[in-house]
Amino acid sequence: MALPDAVAQTVAEVATAFTGVVTVDGSQGREFELASGLANRALEVPMRVTTRFGVASGSKTYTAIIILRLAERGMLSLTEPVRTWLGDDLPLVAPEVTLEHLLTHTSGIGDYLDEEILELEDYVLSVPVHTLVTSEDFVPVIDGFPQREEPGTAFRYNNGGLVVASIIAERVTGQSYAELVDAEVVEPAGLTGTGVLRLDTLPGDAAMGYVLSAGDQVNVLHLPVVATGDGGAFTTADDSLRLWNALVGGALVSPEHLASMTRPRNYSDEEDMRYGLGMWLHATGPALIMEGCDIGQSYRSWHDPSTGLTATVLSNTADGVWPMVRALSPLFGG
Repeated sequence: MALPDAVAQTVAEVATAFTGVVTVDGSQGREFELASGLANRALEVPMRVTTRFGVASGSKTYTAIIILRLAERGMLSLTEPVRTWLGDDLPLVAPEVTLEHLLTHTSGIGDYLDEEILELEDYVLSVPVHTLVTSEDFVPVIDGFPQREEPGTAFRYNNGGLVVASIIAERVTGQSYAELVDAEVVEPAGLTGTGVLRLDTLPGDAAMGYVLSAGDQVNVLHLPVVATGDGGAFTTADDSLRLWNALVGGALVSPEHLASMTRPRNYSDEEDMRYGLGMWLHATGPALIMEGCDIGQSYRSWHDPSTGLTATVLSNTADGVWPMVRALSPLFGG
């Protein structure tokens, strides 16, 4: 089955300026793929369908999976106050805040990376980026931001909440966030190109992330050198498909926790999407969505569990995926 004519025409129109990778997979296999532009501009390395990209907040879903898997082993509870594990750290986090609040963006905690007031181009981190190697290293970065709402009363997209969740995961396991992604997401899902990579030592099959649409300036001074729970892991188009199949197929979390992840909790007018637990959901339809945007990274992956249709778009600029996202959106009901 090929792309519908109207979608194929729009994709062809935006593909002339697109830099990144696009794949569409149906129940019978791959329907469309595209690799366009340069993964490394200075060395003129072309994109390949197998190229690895930073996915910014797309990997918030990884953090949710990690927390749910730890909960299934009785190592933590989604409904227990996070102060249980924080102790005296981050004293401005309200005592009622739970892990479920963090993963559904309803904690009301102050956000160190408040997207309502910060611009992507800003240098937002308060410590040298090379010192941020584990989630625990973020404690002083996310400290000092007052509670904004009473927990559970409002949806406000919150990066700091997912960092707190990853700090807790590190504390209860004794493993770093990067190790947890490998153990709890990559290995059980059978992923081959996914992981938390150091930005200052990217392998040759990873796309450099670019600050601007032209030129060679990369994002290594804008982002933590090693990603944490609010985003920044690397993946491929094929691994995005494998992850969806593993998640909905029961290889990662229990049916009960999958239902919790995919149950609509809130609606965002700005995004025109609903939010579940650790992932976005289509505004009206059944599609599940991982999405992210940061300096040198943009990502959208849809999966419709009712049809098996999956589409993934990755780019190495902050605004790279969105024209292609709009072109493919009709496949999932707009």
